[in-house]
Amino acid sequence: MKLTLLEMVQDILNDLDSDEVNSINDTVESTQVAQIIKTSFNEMISNRNWPHLRKLVQLESANDITKPNYLSVPDGMKELIFFKYDVRKSEQTKTVLQDVTYKYPDDFLRYVSGRNSDLSTVDQIIDYSGSTILVTNNQPPVYWTSFDDEHIVTDSYDSAVDDTLKKIKTQCMAYIEPVWVHVDSAIPNLPEEAFAGLLEEAKSTAFLVLKQMNNQKAEQKAARQSRWLSRKAWAAHGGVRYETYGRKDRR
Repeated sequence: MKLTLLEMVQDILNDLDSDEVNSINDTVESTQVAQIIKTSFNEMISNRNWPHLRKLVQLESANDITKPNYLSVPDGMKELIFFKYDVRKSEQTKTVLQDVTYKYPDDFLRYVSGRNSDLSTVDQIIDYSGSTILVTNNQPPVYWTSFDDEHIVTDSYDSAVDDTLKKIKTQCMAYIEPVWVHVDSAIPNLPEEAFAGLLEEAKSTAFLVLKQMNNQKAEQKAARQSRWLSRKAWAAHGGVRYETYGRKDRR
């Protein structure tokens, strides 16, 4: 069952044998417990990629003609899963989405550094760090990387179509971090089955911080919930995939 922030605070305060409250801001303890729940929530979110946070998004245009092969990461993006770009030519009307393949930064630099900077089809683009990147200007992007987790850098762009890469031509799947809302009625952005784990984790921390004592029962429940959620998170993908090496699956 999903719970509001106030309901979780009230539950934890009850176990702490503290005063009853009607708002998370009623007492010093209720304010502290609400903050503990927020911290526990942020830790849960950061520890795994939650399927419900996987969204279809677009990258932001860099809007900088000196960096035509750059796009910006949208706010809250935790991890980019795939990146497609519309590579249609000027005379085409049909959308043509093509995969742009990730390269690790060092592999990306080795790849583009092999180009001939004397060619008119190769631009020397200055990165935000001041380093020069050799970028092809007569074809759509094929590879991408990121040096700072703020900008997506591609190996090429088609100057005959656009002077810079465009947001409207991007199609991406990414994990987006949820926004925490710190009010009584707010319901944390978690699947229903994860609330027990959040509550027990926060309860265990609250006992340690506010009572200077361990709550062994809460810690055990939190550990069990964490193990279960680690298996549950990817249920839509059939769980863990094992290699069969030609053998029949006996599961």
